[in-house]
Parts: sequence; C-alpha cells; structure tokens
Amino acid sequence: MDIATLSTLFASTYSPDPNVQKAGELEIRKISDQEGLLPALMQIIATESIDAGVRQACTVFFKNRIQKYYVDPARARPDRPVVAMSDRAAIKANILRLLVIAPGRNTYVHVAASLRAIVANDFPEQWPGLIDEILQLLHSSEPREVTAGCIGLLEVVKSFRYRQGQTVLPDVITKTFPTLVEIAHKLLSEPMAPLTPQSPEVPFLLHIILKTYKSTLVLNLSQHQQSPQSIVPWGRLLFAVVNLQIPPELVPQDEEERGRSEWWKAKKWAYGTLDRLFHRFGNPSQLPSTLKKDYIAFAEHFVSSFAPEIIKTYLHQVELYISGQVWLSRKCQYLIFQFFTECVKPKSTWQLLKPHFQSLVSSFVFPQLSFSPNKQELWATDPVEYIRTSIDEYEDYNSPVSSATSFLVALASSRLKTTFLPILNFINSVLDGNPTPVQKFGAINMTSALAPFIMRHPTVRPAMEQFLVRHVLPDLTSPEPFLRAMACEVTSTLEKFDLQWTSPENLLVHYRGILRALDDPELPVRVHAALALNEMVKQHTEVAATTSPLVGKVIQDLLALADETDLDLLNTAMETMVDYFREELTPVAPQLTARLCESYLRLLREANAQIVDESEMSVKVDLDVTDQDDDKTFAAMGVAKTIGTIVSSLDSSPEILAQMQQTIIPIIRYTLETKAIDLFDNVYDLVDSLTFNLRSIAPEMWTIFDLTYTLFKSDAVDFLDEMLPSLDNFLSFGKDMFIARPDYVAKILDIYVTTMTNDQLGENDRCNGCKLIEALMLNLRGHVDDTIPTIIDTSLKILDPPAETRSLRLANLEVLINTILYNPVAALHTINARSQSLLKLFFDKWFDAVKSDKGFPRVHDKKLSILAMCGLLDLEPSQVPPSLQQGWPFLVTGILTSFKTLPDAVAARRELAEALQEGDEEDKFQFENEKLDLAQHDEDDQDVWDEDSQYIEYLAQEGARLRATQEKPQPEDAGEESDSDSDESIDEEIGYLSPLESVDPYLTFKHALTSFQMKNPSAYQASTTSLSPDFHVLLMEVMSKAEQIEAGTTQ
Repeated sequence: MDIATLSTLFASTYSPDPNVQKAGELEIRKISDQEGLLPALMQIIATESIDAGVRQACTVFFKNRIQKYYVDPARARPDRPVVAMSDRAAIKANILRLLVIAPGRNTYVHVAASLRAIVANDFPEQWPGLIDEILQLLHSSEPREVTAGCIGLLEVVKSFRYRQGQTVLPDVITKTFPTLVEIAHKLLSEPMAPLTPQSPEVPFLLHIILKTYKSTLVLNLSQHQQSPQSIVPWGRLLFAVVNLQIPPELVPQDEEERGRSEWWKAKKWAYGTLDRLFHRFGNPSQLPSTLKKDYIAFAEHFVSSFAPEIIKTYLHQVELYISGQVWLSRKCQYLIFQFFTECVKPKSTWQLLKPHFQSLVSSFVFPQLSFSPNKQELWATDPVEYIRTSIDEYEDYNSPVSSATSFLVALASSRLKTTFLPILNFINSVLDGNPTPVQKFGAINMTSALAPFIMRHPTVRPAMEQFLVRHVLPDLTSPEPFLRAMACEVTSTLEKFDLQWTSPENLLVHYRGILRALDDPELPVRVHAALALNEMVKQHTEVAATTSPLVGKVIQDLLALADETDLDLLNTAMETMVDYFREELTPVAPQLTARLCESYLRLLREANAQIVDESEMSVKVDLDVTDQDDDKTFAAMGVAKTIGTIVSSLDSSPEILAQMQQTIIPIIRYTLETKAIDLFDNVYDLVDSLTFNLRSIAPEMWTIFDLTYTLFKSDAVDFLDEMLPSLDNFLSFGKDMFIARPDYVAKILDIYVTTMTNDQLGENDRCNGCKLIEALMLNLRGHVDDTIPTIIDTSLKILDPPAETRSLRLANLEVLINTILYNPVAALHTINARSQSLLKLFFDKWFDAVKSDKGFPRVHDKKLSILAMCGLLDLEPSQVPPSLQQGWPFLVTGILTSFKTLPDAVAARRELAEALQEGDEEDKFQFENEKLDLAQHDEDDQDVWDEDSQYIEYLAQEGARLRATQEKPQPEDAGEESDSDSDESIDEEIGYLSPLESVDPYLTFKHALTSFQMKNPSAYQASTTSLSPDFHVLLMEVMSKAEQIEAGTTQ
C-alpha cells in the first residue's frame, strides 16, 4: 500500500473542510480491512519526516484496529474480520522497534496498548521469542532501546497479571527481573551514557520498572520473588527510591504538577509496592488461609525482617515532612497512612508503631483533617465541588484525608484500650486551648470520624450532649462559614448513632440552630444543615412534631438544594421528609411530584447530553469517552426514589395518585425512549408502584408496556428482572386490554420464549420468564388457549435435559403444572402428543417434588399443585391418557401430602413477613448489643482478627471454591441435581400477590373429590382404600376444615 497516499488520506481527516474530512473518513473505513494496511501504518508512524498529527492519527487508528480485530480466528465473531496472518507476522517483527523510535508519550502509549493486545492473544505459543527480544533491548547500551524493553515487559506483565494458575508470568519474572532490578540500581548510581542522574529519562525508567514489579503482585508472588536473591535487591531499590532526596530544580514548583512528575511517580510506585508486599503477602496474622500454603514462610520472614525497616523509613519520612524538610505528594501521604493502618492489627508491627501513634495523630492526622488552604480555595471558587469532595472524601483513594481517617478509625477500632482515650484527650486539648478556626475544624472533624466508637463507649457517650452544647452549638453562629458547616455535619453524624438528649431545651436549641442554618448564605452550610435536620427528624419525635408545620418550606429548601448541587444525599433527605410527614404533604403531593419530575428530566437530559458518539470519532483521536455523568445519573436515581416514596405514601388516596400518574408517566417514557439503562430499575419501580397502588392500568400506561416489549427485544433483553413486577401488574390489572388485544398476549408469549431460548440470558432470567408466563395463564384463564401448545413445547425442552439450578427446575415444572390448571384436558393431550415418555417424566417429577421436603417450599407452590391435581380429579376417565390411568388414584395421596405441609408453609410465610416488619427494631437491638461489646476491648498485646479480617477470609475461601468448581471436570450426569444444588434456598416472595390467593384449596379439594367419586368411582375407591391410617386421618381433617369454611365457622 502506497505510504504517501495513505498519509494524505489520514491528513484529510484533520481538514478544516468538513466535506473533505468526511470523505477521508469514509475512504479509511473502506480500506480498513485490507491486508497490508496495518504494517503500512507502522511505517508512517516510524517516519520522522511525516507530519506529527498524521502519525498520531495513524497510531490511534492502529491501536483501535489491533484491540478490536487482533483475535484468535477460531474465537472471532462471524461478522467481524480479523487481522490477516501475514500482517500479524509483520507487526510482531516490528512493534518493539516501533517502541524504540516512538517520538513521544502520545505515540508510545498507543503502541504499548497495541502490544498488550497482541501479547494477550499470541504469547507464548504464537510468539515464543518475545522475551528474548525484550531481554536483548534491556541489555542494550542505548537508553531508548532499554526504555522500549522496559515498556514491552510492562505490557507483558499487564497481560497476565489477573490470570490464576498459569506459569507464563512466573517464568517471565524469573528470566527478566534480575536484569530489571540491576538496571534500576544503575540508574540511581551510574546511569548509562549519555544519561546523567539529572536526565528526565532516569525517573521515567524508574517509574516503569517499579510499576512493572508492582503489577506482578496483583494475585501472586512468584517463587523467584520470594527468594532472598530477588527480594533483597528489590527491597534495597524500593527503600532507596523512598529515601531519595529530589533536588527542587528537577521537579515543577506547582504542587499538583510536582505530584504528577516522573520522580514522584517513581516514589509513588515504591511506596505502593512496599504497601502491597505487606498487605497481600507479608502479614502473617492477616493472611487468608487459602494463601498460607504458598506464602506463610515468606510472610513470617517479611514481617520480622522487612516490616520494621519499612516502619522506620516511613516514620523518618513523616518526621522530615512535618518539620518541613521534605515535601510529600498527596498520593505518597495516602500510601504511608495506608501502610500504618495495616500495621495496627498485627501484634509485631503494632508494638513498633505504638510508641509513635500519639505524635502521628497530633502531627500527621490532625493537619489532614483540619481546614486546609486547598479546601478554602475550593469553597470560594466552587462550593458545589467542595460539598461533593467533603461528603465523598473518605472514598477518594488518592486523598490523604481518606487514609488519615482510616488510620484514625483503625486505631480506635483495633487498639481501643490504648488509643481511644488519648485521642479524645488530644481533641479536648485542642478545643480547650483557644484553637484557631482551622484547628477547631480539625478537632470537630476528628470527633465526627470517631462517632461510631464515641457513641458506643459507655463513659464517653453520655458526655456528648455537653460536648455539643459547649463546642458545637456556638459554631452554628460562628463568623467562619466552614465552622458552621462542620457544626451541622458533626450534629448529623452523632444523631445518626442515636444521640440521647437529657435536656429537651438543649435539643430544641440545637434544632433551632440547624433550622436557621437552612437559610445560611453559604451553600455548604445549607446542605449540611439539611442533612442534619434529616437525622434529627428520624431520631426525635419532638423534632418531627415541631417540624410538621414547617415541612412545606423544608421540602422546598431541599428541592432547591438538590437542583443546585445534584447530590443524591439530598434526595434521600427528601424521602425521609415525605415518609415522616405523609399526611402534611398529601395536599401538595401533585405539585411536589411535578417539581421532582422537572428536576428528574433536567438531570437526565444533562446526563444524556454528555454521551459522545464514539463511532464518528474513531479515526480522528483516541478520546477518553465517558459514559453519562455519574453524579447526574445518581442524582436522577435519588429523585426517582423520592417520587416512588411519595407514590407509596398515597396508596390510600387513589384520586390524588391518579392525578400524579399523569405527571410521572412522561418521565418514565422519556427514560425508556432515550435508553437510559442505568435508570431502568428506578422507573420500573415507579411503574410497579403506580399500577399496583391504583389497581388499574391507565390508557397512557400502555405506551410503557409497548416500550418495554420493544426494549426487551433490543437493548434491554437482560432487564426482565426489573420489568417483571410491572408486567405482572399489567396482566393482573389490565386483563380486559389483553383480552381485546391478542397482539399484547403474543408479546408476553414472545418475551417468555425469548427468555427461555436466548443464549445471552442466564437461569435467573429464565426463572423470571416462567413467572411471567405463569401470570399470563393465571390471570387470563379461558382467554389464551392458543398459547398453551407453545408454552408446553418451550417448557418441555428444559424439562429434559433438566436445568442446572433447582430454582429453574421448579419454575419450569410449575409452568407445566399451570398448563394443567389452565386446561387439564388440552394440556395432557398436547404433552402426550409430543411424547408419552415426556408426559410420564413430567408426572414423575411432579410427584417427586410433592413427596420431597424441599420440592414445593412456598405457599404458592403447594396451592398450585393442589389446585392443578384437583383439576385432574375432575376429568372423565376417557380424558385421562392410558399411560397415566394406572397412577391416577395416587392423585389424592399427592394432594393430601401437600395439605400436610401447607399449614407450616403458611405459618413460615407469616413469620417471615412479621420479621421483615420488625427489622428496624432488631437493628436497634443489635446496635445496643454492639455498644456493650465494643466497650470491652482488651487485646492490646495480641494480633487482631476482626470482622474485616473475617470478611477477607470469607472472600478468599469463596474465591478458591469458585475456582475449584470451574476447574473441576463436569461429571457425565451433570444435568442431574447435585448435592450442593439441593441446598439452594428458594424463599417466600413476600411482595408477590398470587392470583391463587383468593382460591381456597380446602373447598376446591372437597368439590373435586366429590366430582372424582361421581365420575371415576373405581379410581376413587382405589385411591381412598390405599391410604395409610395417617392419611385417612388427614383426609378427614381436610374435609372437616372445608365444611367449616363453607359454614363460615373457621378463621
């Protein structure tokens, strides 16, 4: 392919003339699959005389093609071409050399990404010489070749770092890492000519080398890396980089830019590697049992030999930082705190850290939690971003505030006896020592962080009311707005942990202060006041009563704040207000809902506006394309939940709810039409609530049904779980429409068939499909006869061979049972016509389930089985297939077996419903118990094994179990029910309202047995005489209960 022509073609994509640009893009698409194109692009990229923009465009296009189409031809999609074999050979022969001559970072990052895609597909089988080629580069005396070798090795490591149980990466490590660590040591002492210690290539290479090492630590530590021959030189390198004093002239003056410089990236990877070695492999007291076989010896050596040196080194760096002798980037501070946090639980490292914890808290933690100049600047320039940062700061994995807080919490949680009261004494000393506003902010912030422990401590908890009166209440009127915000924040936090006020006057004064703060001129203060008021309303009935007359204004304030900040937390606060003040808000519910719908549409439109059409940009630049703005999407979710809370609160006001429905349906329709998938769960909750509470389907709501079907057949095939409750309501409350519209019945049937046959979907989706078609048959009995053959044919395919999970086997079996209940004669005839053996298999499985303790576990299962069998009893003998006539008398035994366990199932369902209603009280009881347990910590000289440790152990064991399951060969009878599968829990669905609820099984059985006696006396005689004495007694009890129900004398 002509290089000059190709260069001109790519240059046209940057033309200012849109017509030329478009023509160029179309021509590139035409030739994109041609053999020889990718090697030609590599030539353009390597040619220095060609325009840099053209080379960059070629680089991005090359990367995109490699990542999409460089796949194993055997695994390729039939509609997608693959890179030709001749091109593959040419690419592999030249790509490392392309890294050597890459003009800069903008080029090499794309070439490196391409290399990784190739390695993932071809190495080692199709590219056995790759490591030798990389080693040749690493041993070169040319810096650019060494750099290319380091980058190439990093991409090899990235390709295999997440793969369990493979030997490729350990072999690569053994062959290359001795050379790699030697290069790094030389860079720090005598860099290869023409490099000097001040050359920018030196920190870049260190950064790449250390990143490569850490990338190998994701899952495993190879035997080579555990050996002294490896860990010692690498350890020396890591300590050398951490201790490195970087001359100021080598890094930018601006702190943000300095933190992103190559020198500080190298330091970041050094800190991160030491942290990872200790956290994952070097901490014997916290090592999960699944890792002990491979790493316990290394861990014991590391914790005794390396961990003390890390602690000493980190403490020294902190001391230099506190004294102003060195600067530390935010990420490095984060990693230091993270390591110190890991050192709290093991006894050996805690003994080394223990003498320093008070100075670390006062000099290193406290400044992080104080009001810094950066926070002040953010408050002044972007208060909305300040609010987001302050609320989510503990979840920012780059923020030293986050890790400083984690360290503080770890001290209080794991070493409470030693650390807790000294930390509180420090906080009090700050507050009692005439602090500056910045310092007071830090002390109150520390109190807020420790609230879970303060509010569970038997001697500290009672003092918190006076703490608020003395130190927090005055700040609600402080001239410093950040102190007013912090006063609201700490009040909110303490209230969340059930703060008890002994003085109603103190509570009222604080409440009034929070209420005034809702009108504060500063946005962050108003937001924190709203969150505090939310907690106070939940915790104190007197606050709720006082707020009741003001709730209209409060809601308006919350709406204004939510619109201004798009914070999901404010929507949660609105939900609380709606839930607590239902009666007060009922008259204004339509207006409130209209305002919320406006907010929802604004948020969703703004989120949708940020979706980039990546396909149109694919040949121009490698954009960092983002999905919808997460903040706006989450905020929209919160608004939808608030609307849902209002809908639920109006279940006894159908007139108002019907009026609101006309406002809500447009936002549901817009969400579905714009395919805002992240919000489908929320809008289908709204559809479910509206249709269920109104017990009817509005004409406008049927457009939602049509949209739902269209989406299921296109973009949302895997959203049936979210759609199912709404579809069930359409069937339950829109029967007349389905009777009048056969095409709607066909849509439900098509959803079922698609769910049961689509390879994209799993067994949980198929269970939902079974529930949907069951709803169709139960709600439209006598009106969907034409669907029964298709339903039976679809279900029989899953009956044999059987489904893998017990849940689907039961759901599918009940589909067939429902066809019997719908029309026993037609169903038996259809199944028998398909296969007599399948008919026998179906009845065998049905009776096996009846006899099994776990076969029909729920009330609905048992009632369905009883009613379907009663339908069979009502048949004429001539309607019973000959193959089943011999077993027909056992129907009575099957029905009685279900009746035997039905009362227990009803009682269990009632208990479960009551338990769910009492959940809040149980949570409070658990909180009280936890408070007593937490005050009894007395383990200062032992390793700590807490809930977090247990959770990590659980995850490790579960991961090992899943891997073992995947690696275990399938037995020949894999289709049969396994032991582990038999333990699968199938729970009652408390929120499910079955159409069978209104049918009394006792009366149905009484009438069916009478009919059975009249129509088939011989079978009746055989069935009753064959009953055991226990079943005779049970039969009398069931008939007696039926007579009582008829007489109206039973409850």
